[in-house]
Amino acid sequence: MAAIDTTPAFETWTYVDGEWLPGNPPLIGPTSHAMWLGSTVFDGARYFEGMAPDLDEHCKRINRSARALGLRPTKTSEEIEALVWEGLKNFKGAEAVYIKPMYWAEHGLDGLVPADPASTRFALCLFETPMRSTVPVRLTVSPYRRPSPEVAMTHAKTGSLYPNSGRMMLEARARGFDNALALDMLGNVAETASANIFMVKDGIPMTPADNGCFLAGITRKRILKLFRDNGIAAKEKTLTVKNFLEADELFLTGNYNKVVPVIKLDDRDFEPGPMAKQAMTLYMDWARSTCK
Repeated sequence: MAAIDTTPAFETWTYVDGEWLPGNPPLIGPTSHAMWLGSTVFDGARYFEGMAPDLDEHCKRINRSARALGLRPTKTSEEIEALVWEGLKNFKGAEAVYIKPMYWAEHGLDGLVPADPASTRFALCLFETPMRSTVPVRLTVSPYRRPSPEVAMTHAKTGSLYPNSGRMMLEARARGFDNALALDMLGNVAETASANIFMVKDGIPMTPADNGCFLAGITRKRILKLFRDNGIAAKEKTLTVKNFLEADELFLTGNYNKVVPVIKLDDRDFEPGPMAKQAMTLYMDWARSTCK
């Protein structure tokens, strides 16, 4: 059987152990705690148009995620931020870049299962990938749920949460949709499989309240603040599927694509609406005026 090609699809640079390496360097071996027991955390920021909005917040969150998983951060958030700007000099084109700092454990403690914080390793991966905020998505309600904080590491951006998101998306795509609307353990809307979500009713944007079962994202927080700073009474509240089906407009927020309109939820069709457009305009105006 032929070996799997591990070459990245786009230009990629990774900082690890004091040096920048091109491509997809081998970092985790078969005896690594991260390989077989999942002790990985990551974060994701974006670079485009010469700016990296909220980069400082993403660098702070990766360290919070590491501590939540029992790891010991080896870099300060300021050191990570400086490494990002250093690494971006490797890219010559105008393509957008995804910024992915990561921590993982190499070893477990005596009982094997808990990660040994003293064995924490760090890497920073930067790779070119376009932003697709103009491509609308179609959603369906997932049969799978977001876990509660009592049963999963919901306060960390950890790799172990993403297989659940993956099966949500595969199930949704098998039924002709792009993504899945995920509910919490009580049956209220949490987010989608890959981004936070807003609904608009009578001109008021609303997003599910942060109840600890999903990661209330940095872009979500930024959009809420921009709405409120510009006189739009955006709300965080408990919302049901019925609320979303009766909404005037839906859109997603997330670091990867910032703001994305939703054009379908199960049998209900939506038009890309004015509030999603305004959210993106407010975001880009803020970024261009403060982040360069």
